[in-house]
Formats: sequence, C-alpha cells, structure tokens
Amino acid sequence: MIVQKQTILFIVGLLFFSTLQAQENALQKWRKGIVKDEFIYNEASFPSCHSATLAETPTGLVYAFFGGTRERHPDVEIYVCRLEDEQWSTPVSAADGVQPDGTRLPTWNPVLYQIPNSDLLLFYKIGPKPSEWWGMLKRSTDGGRTWSAAEKLPEGYIGPVKNKPVLLSNGNLICPTSTEGNGWNIHFEITPDFGKTWRKVGPIDRGKDNLNAIQPSILDHGKGKLQILARSRNWAIVESWSYDNGETWTALEKTTLPNNNSGTDAVTTTNGSHVLVYNHVLPPKENPKGARTPLNVAVSKDGKKWDAVLILEDSPISQYSYPAVIQTKDGLLHFAYTWRREKMKHVVVDPSKLKKRKIRDGIWPAVKGYTLPTLETYKAEEE
Repeated sequence: MIVQKQTILFIVGLLFFSTLQAQENALQKWRKGIVKDEFIYNEASFPSCHSATLAETPTGLVYAFFGGTRERHPDVEIYVCRLEDEQWSTPVSAADGVQPDGTRLPTWNPVLYQIPNSDLLLFYKIGPKPSEWWGMLKRSTDGGRTWSAAEKLPEGYIGPVKNKPVLLSNGNLICPTSTEGNGWNIHFEITPDFGKTWRKVGPIDRGKDNLNAIQPSILDHGKGKLQILARSRNWAIVESWSYDNGETWTALEKTTLPNNNSGTDAVTTTNGSHVLVYNHVLPPKENPKGARTPLNVAVSKDGKKWDAVLILEDSPISQYSYPAVIQTKDGLLHFAYTWRREKMKHVVVDPSKLKKRKIRDGIWPAVKGYTLPTLETYKAEEE
C-alpha cells in the first residue's frame, strides 16, 4: 500500500512538473525579441526595493529605484546603478529623507531625465505617504556618478510622479504627475528651463464616470498632439488627449485595456509607434486591485488599437510591477521593473523582432500551450 501511494505521488508530481514545463516552453513564444534579461544586482544592503526609472546618458545607462526595509519605512533611500563595460555598478545611495532636525522620512518614486547635451536630472519625493510628500530634485554633470545638493521644488510641486518627462517641440519639458490627497487627480508640471521655473496645467477633468487615476505616461503623436495613459481605480487604463502641446486636455476616459490599480509606463519610439508596459490583469469586480503578474508589453500605431508583443514575467509568485520603458539611440527598447520587491530587473528588446498579435476587446490573445492567467490563478496583491 505504501509503495502504491508513493507511485501515485510520483506520477502526480511528474504530471505537475510536465505541465509547468509546457507552460514555460509556451511562454517563450511571448519572448521573441528579447536580447538581454538581467538583474541589476544580486546582493544589496537593503532587503526591499521598488519603482524603477532609467535614462540614457552620454556615458551610458543609469538606473534608479528606492530601497530600504520596506516601502514607507524611514530608512528608504534612492539608489542609483550605472552600466559600465556591460556591468551594472553596485547600488549607491543618491538621496535620502534625512531632515534638518535629524529625523528621517521615506523617499519615493525616483524619475530620471537626461537633458540633451547637459545635466542628468533626478526627481524624487520625500514624505510619510503619497498624500503628504513633496518634490525634490538633484542634478548630475557626470552621468550619475555624483550629484548636486538636493533642491526642493516650489511649494505644491512634486515633479514627475512616476514616469519620465517629455521634451516637447516647443521647448517645454512636460512632467506627467498626479496627487492623492483629495481623491486621485492628474495634472502636469511644465518647465521651459529644465527645472528652474515651473507652472501647472490641470487637473484633468475626471469625466462622466468620475475616474480616479494617477501616474500618467505621455505619448507624443506629433504636431502638438499628446496622449496620456494612466493607472486607475476603475479596472481600466485611462486616457486623455491634448491638441495644443499639453495646455488643455480632454476629460478622462477608459481605454479597452485592463488595469489592476498598478503603475504602467509608455514611450513613443523614433518611428512614431507607441509602446506600453503594464500588467494585463482585470481584477474582480469587488476590488480594483489585482495581482501584479504577468507583466506585459503592447504596441500601437495610433494609441487606440493595441497589439500584444511580449510577456516579460509570469509566475504564481506575484509582484512584477512599476515598470519603466525607454528607447536608446541604437533603437533598442529597455524595460526596468520591480521583481518581487526583492530585486530590480532590466530587459532589452529589439523592436524589429517583435511578433504582433491583436488585442481584441481588451483580451490578451491566446497562444497554444500557454494558459492565460485567470482571477483564480494568482492571489491579488495588497500594495
């Protein structure tokens, strides 16, 4: 009898392993075009990390994120790594939340921006929580090796809240941002001189459905036409459009793409196409917060119709999130994101090798052998 039970357990285990292996093999169909997939570091002085940002500088790529005991802990600092000779440097603290009286507050959501032929900017936030944080700025003249003293942004300004600014054709640097103190609202902070002077646009009308959205990304369609895509509490990525270089915006509306109340990012490439990285997850009706896995990439020509091209991560162990995407001067796409709150990832993609499959009615297309996640597949995340 014992031998019989052991045999059954062995067969069940073998079938389970075979199923996982088949799923993994099928997942490779969603990874065409990936030329590099790596962790930024293997070991660090902090146990938890989150919120990636990435910039190409004249001396190479620079990657930033926040790390510490856990999100919201006073010891959380902004860490920076630089890519040198195809190797990432050890994470080095670039900013902390130490106050003049010696007390500490957590730092949040770094955003890097390389001024053409000038400084590298590091925007970040300090405060006990998002509804009470304020904006800070540091500058580097040597590709992120050293940083200036911290500058506090003008009262009421926080800079780009999560995703990168965009330099417009009229010379304005427009920072997509948002607030969480009195409901979720999106606005823009515009600087004509790379952070010396500022003005605000918005907040955007929340629309007939009173949509709650934050953390927008800006897509540039040319000739003053801009689009944002943003995280929401409304089970969908939301959008708004501007036709005058971001001075006025349409009311927020839902797109056909789902959102799990987690951060996204997007970029317009040099050939005018648009790339979106996000968790293609539709949470249950009773709770807009869903699992932060898988992590998906879609592309579009017009910002409305999207094709599925990549799954960067997919595992029952959740938390592949808060991504960033840029295109470097060689045309490659670079994705940065949180890996289980334990490490930070970097994935490089050749866009010419991507295989497109149409997303219809907001449903990620099926591929033989790969089982799409369902509400029961992965446990929803709390934060």
